[in-house]
Amino acid sequence: MTVELNVLKHEMVPEHSIMSEDDLKNLYSRYQIGPEQLPKIYHDDPAVLSIGARISDVIKIVRKSMTAGRAESYRLVVRRPKK
Repeated sequence: MTVELNVLKHEMVPEHSIMSEDDLKNLYSRYQIGPEQLPKIYHDDPAVLSIGARISDVIKIVRKSMTAGRAESYRLVVRRPKK
């Protein structure tokens, strides 16, 4: 019997979601950046796989913060380089 583990259900893993096109336009406009300026996350990251994100999607990550209450970060999904 195989049991699949959903990493997003673990209490230490923050909320991950794929951003819509409208949200991306707002993000790029607000910070005056493009997708290439975002931090990267690999396509085979367990959280990326769990939400079904694809290469070039942008992931919004929401963490609990002791100082801010809630901290948002954004990552561009990229292919992991071959060794």
